[in-house]
Amino acid sequence: MKTLNQLLSTVKNATFRGDRDLQIQGLTIDSRTAKSNYLYAAMSGTQVDGHNFIEKAIELGASAILHSNEVAHIEGISYIKVADVSEALGQISLQFYDEAADNLIIVGTTGTNGKTTISTLLFELFTKLGYVCGLVSTVENRIANKIIPSTHTTPNVIALHALFAQMLEEGCTHCFMEVSSHAIDQNRIAGIKFAGGIFSNITHDHLDYHITFDNYIKAKKRFFDQLPSEAFAITNKDDKNGSVMLQNCKATKYTYGLKGNADFRLRVLESDFNGMLLQINGKDIWTSLVGDFNAYNFLAVYGAAFLLTEGEEEIDIPLSALGRVNGRFEAIAGTENKTAIVDYAHTPDALENVIKTINNIRQNGVNLITVVGCGGNRDTSKRPEMGQIASKLSDRVIFTSDNPRNEDPNAIIAAMDGGVEIQYKKKVLKITDRKEAIKTAILLSNPGDVILVAGKGHETYQEVNGIKHPFDDKQIISELFNELG
Repeated sequence: MKTLNQLLSTVKNATFRGDRDLQIQGLTIDSRTAKSNYLYAAMSGTQVDGHNFIEKAIELGASAILHSNEVAHIEGISYIKVADVSEALGQISLQFYDEAADNLIIVGTTGTNGKTTISTLLFELFTKLGYVCGLVSTVENRIANKIIPSTHTTPNVIALHALFAQMLEEGCTHCFMEVSSHAIDQNRIAGIKFAGGIFSNITHDHLDYHITFDNYIKAKKRFFDQLPSEAFAITNKDDKNGSVMLQNCKATKYTYGLKGNADFRLRVLESDFNGMLLQINGKDIWTSLVGDFNAYNFLAVYGAAFLLTEGEEEIDIPLSALGRVNGRFEAIAGTENKTAIVDYAHTPDALENVIKTINNIRQNGVNLITVVGCGGNRDTSKRPEMGQIASKLSDRVIFTSDNPRNEDPNAIIAAMDGGVEIQYKKKVLKITDRKEAIKTAILLSNPGDVILVAGKGHETYQEVNGIKHPFDDKQIISELFNELG
């Protein structure tokens, strides 16, 4: 428990009214969870404005209000007015949780694709090296062996600092986390002093939120602009926006890449569905990861690990022992030498990377059947593009439902079909029921064929009209392989 005075020690330009010695027992951004002696932060979100719920929070016991708008004052309540509630809340959360974030080595990864793979592999690698680590990711949050379900790529700022405090209490020294563009834009990472930042790539995504691609790039760049001088920043030199991320960045700058000169360089020597033989800065390393996009991810992990250990740890052997990440290019063997690949690819670039990887590996006479959909209530502009990519690069395509959320899945499928060029129309089937679509793909496949089921990856549900129904692509595929023989 901290006093308001202690919590506000690093908050700048705040206007205060009330009792500075008030003991605060908890923080919340949700008025419904306010309790006695809580501080309620009135966040202005994309859907609702927290200022509208101040009275509700006070009714439930909140004793202090953090706000940016002018509000009516109630006797006995403390008010803190700041220019940016989200930014101030990061500093308050840091103090409330005893500066836990400052006592961890935190490395953040941002980019369109690869965040989960890079963060998870770093967590696994440093665990193998003997460190106690934390993980914040789309798939799950981890404190050593303890799994904490994940609801967002990056949790809200209070939940994030609470998670850091729990990690520190349980002996963690490092935390590897995904940093989404939403989290950067909404200051969910406020109050965190990162030891390092990694940029994977940037392609078409989240324009439903950012509106323009330029805004999306600027959100990612803000992460690097905020890195302290003692941190490192490592970016993908082969991505045209990699150098943009380093502009105005105070951290020590490094690059990685496959195509040209970079601080960390890689060549793919051999590749098949079992993995790749890589050469990194002149050393040969085997990995079970597959595809050039994963070669970039692996190289980012190598570079970050090298910098974190100052080149002193022997990382080659534990790197080679790392497995694939849940829902990322996971292969499932079927009868008659058929192979199903499950991948989270839900952006045009990710889908293209996965399909091209399969096409580069599969032999003549082996067909690729792709099952893919697009999520509802998300960026609609990528739907025809994903339809165009899947139909052009696959032998057969089945458009199906992903997580339609509150949209008509048939309308989403129609938008995907709208991107299919006329000469590829005959390749396309439209089956709304996802299980039926996967079943049809298996029935259409010949011995030795490859079936790609894209879009959901690690997810174990399908969201329809606000309800999450159990649905696991990997489980469905395994069951159908057994059923159909």
